Amino acid sequence: MIKWGNTADHRRGVDAGREASGRGFSGRDGDTPESSRGPVAGLSVLLALVLFGFCVEPGRLLPGPAAVLMLLVQLITCLPWTRRLRGAWALAAQIVLAPWAGLPGFLAASVLLAVERPLRWALFTLVVLAAGPLAPGDGGVFSVLNGIGNAFAHGLVIYALSRLTDLYAELHATRGTLAAARVAAERRRNERELEEVLGTALVSVIAVAGRGRQAARELVALARAAAERVRAAPPVQRADRTDASPQAMTPRLAWPIVIATHLEYLAVGAAFLLGQEIPGWRSALYAAALTAVIALQAYHSLPRPPGVRPRHAPWTLGAQITLALGMLAVPDGPYPQLTAFAAASTLIVLPARAAWPAATALTAVTAIGVLTRPDGPGLHGTAVLLLDIVVIALVFYGLALLTGLVHQVREAREALASLAVAQERRRIAQDVHDLLGHGLSAIALKGELAVRDPDPQRADGHLTDAARLARRALADLRAIPGQGIALTLDAELASVRQVLASAGITLRVRGNPGRLEPAAEALFATVLREAATNVLRHGSAPCRCTIAFEPGTLRVTNRTDGTPSPLAPPASQDIADCARGLGGNGIRNLHDRAALLGAHLESGPTPDGRGYALTLRLQPSPAASVTA
Repeated sequence: MIKWGNTADHRRGVDAGREASGRGFSGRDGDTPESSRGPVAGLSVLLALVLFGFCVEPGRLLPGPAAVLMLLVQLITCLPWTRRLRGAWALAAQIVLAPWAGLPGFLAASVLLAVERPLRWALFTLVVLAAGPLAPGDGGVFSVLNGIGNAFAHGLVIYALSRLTDLYAELHATRGTLAAARVAAERRRNERELEEVLGTALVSVIAVAGRGRQAARELVALARAAAERVRAAPPVQRADRTDASPQAMTPRLAWPIVIATHLEYLAVGAAFLLGQEIPGWRSALYAAALTAVIALQAYHSLPRPPGVRPRHAPWTLGAQITLALGMLAVPDGPYPQLTAFAAASTLIVLPARAAWPAATALTAVTAIGVLTRPDGPGLHGTAVLLLDIVVIALVFYGLALLTGLVHQVREAREALASLAVAQERRRIAQDVHDLLGHGLSAIALKGELAVRDPDPQRADGHLTDAARLARRALADLRAIPGQGIALTLDAELASVRQVLASAGITLRVRGNPGRLEPAAEALFATVLREAATNVLRHGSAPCRCTIAFEPGTLRVTNRTDGTPSPLAPPASQDIADCARGLGGNGIRNLHDRAALLGAHLESGPTPDGRGYALTLRLQPSPAASVTA
């Protein structure tokens, strides 16, 4: 209900796009998620206040009956709580009510909210142009421009505030959706890369194993190279920031609407000055002040990330307030509404604890200045003017607030997705290291045995075992990028028995782990596999490995003494080297896995210094320690 001078009504606003067709945001059944209801409720109140201000007729403090009906229909069209009631009926009702209510801007906004592309902007233009001849007044140039300007500004402002409110709720509701999409893309990327690097190597191992004993050394080289890739820490890769949020409109549409509404303000204000027949030098002075105040408002209102203030804000805000208050003292100028822009800027620029008192003070100063003027509008006119100022300030503050909230929730959504991708990348890297390392070490061992075993039949058997292990590793590799590998303790224990026996390592198993939940059993199996892998890598025969179970506890001890068997691969490191090796990625990964279940992992040399022990304890008991 913005008015320049004492004639027609002039309203203002800004954008924020409802790129959909009036169906609300994409959420389950269109509901606003619980965690976003507080902010959305506040935004809805802000929008309702702006709509109420827009529907008040010039010179009145309360809307007429037709305007009230138009307001109710507009609330149904704009508020997120009533999205189930939206539809063509609301647009049809506003078409009928618009001539009686005198609110073409509401109809223009509903066209933008409800009509599909490409018709929406064409129909919006028709409604805005038709508002000029139908505007109240004397039918002069200013009256027509004021009517067109009001419809244009109101339509864009309502569209902007409605769409930004919907977009905020939409982005908030789909935070998990973006994270899931990013994780799925990360899994596909890892699947391709693992297949290219390790899958190809395992396929080659299977092929080489089929060529007989003469290819055993090549098999060993392939398995060792693949094992080195597995043990190496994967490079950290940046997550792609491809926020494919539906109809993301900030700042793509917010920026043009900010500029368009400010230009409309400037055009109508200039038309008012021309119609007042003010002397040339004063008219030029008033036009310069008008242009400066509106330009500074546009500068303060441009979309920015939350917490980022306009550059040189103290100077620009101070200049805007000075010009706006200065216009209160000059005769016949566009004096009152300029303080509305200054009040809006204080709400946008200043911290909340100072913004509202400052905006209230500006409004109060304006009221005092207008009431004390000899040519002032009187008490009733001042009350109408103050309502106008409040509406203008809320419009621009609402746009800036909503734009910031949308930016904020988009950043939170992006951060959540990036965190999910990082966690998935780490999970895959851990699974590759912990679950494939054992198989590749076993394959290399089988190849070494085939090279050293003088019995051709046994050597062929070792190569057959190597091919079988490679096929199992290949299946594990292809399962890792999905939901991962489901390990069982019995299967892992049987595999460890077979592989260590092939290496000439004496294995002793005693005790029982007690009842384990699936997640705890998978942890036990993973620790057992990693421990066996390190026994193969660092042990030498004759070597004794003991696996001891107690309720909620697993302890794997490896002792090396005596002279190595001629069939055993040479020890690559002594016990001290083994201790250092177990401090690498493998143990770090196991510590992380154990921590997720509240378990405790210990590793280090045995008291006599001739062995190495790895101990896993669930806390405080196997039944209570595990969470899915």
